[in-house]
Amino acid sequence: MKLPAIFIVIGILLCTANSATSPDAAAMQRKLDFIEKNGRSAHANQKPTVFTEEQVNAYIASDYVKLPNGVESVKLAGESAVVTGNTRVDFDRIREGIHSSNPLLSMFSGVHDVVVITHAHGEGGRGYVHVDSVSLDGIEVPRFVLQMFVEKFLTPKYPEIGLDSQFALPDRIDSAKVGEHELTIIQK
Repeated sequence: MKLPAIFIVIGILLCTANSATSPDAAAMQRKLDFIEKNGRSAHANQKPTVFTEEQVNAYIASDYVKLPNGVESVKLAGESAVVTGNTRVDFDRIREGIHSSNPLLSMFSGVHDVVVITHAHGEGGRGYVHVDSVSLDGIEVPRFVLQMFVEKFLTPKYPEIGLDSQFALPDRIDSAKVGEHELTIIQK
């Protein structure tokens, strides 16, 4: 089963890695399997499917997810349409094979603690993610520099990714709402 696009967008922005599978990760996988099956049914069950923050974090850290190399840890937190991601990133591994002589992009080298704050939601079968801010080791990255990084290093690998991303939600997902430490999905 494919990871819902909202998690892919956030995960790629955070460049997440994997580790062992936990009970929370397995619970999330069961919910994802239900969403996929429900999306194929003639009349989707519109009962909300709720993912807890613990399940999402366990799933992203599990063997279920394989995302880019370069991250030692990741933790997502949700509250009222805002997702905050904390991670440790080795930018040299992220940038492998792509070089830039732009001195403004030199901040994206070496290993840094990264905090990404986004607004994320889904409605009408579309997902929306807006990156509010990114900080490296507690220092906020200017938006224009962040845009250059995304265009140079992420967009070539992931053309659908940007600081403002819109995408079709899979499996007849109509809405996705980030709440206090949970994500609620409704299918139609």
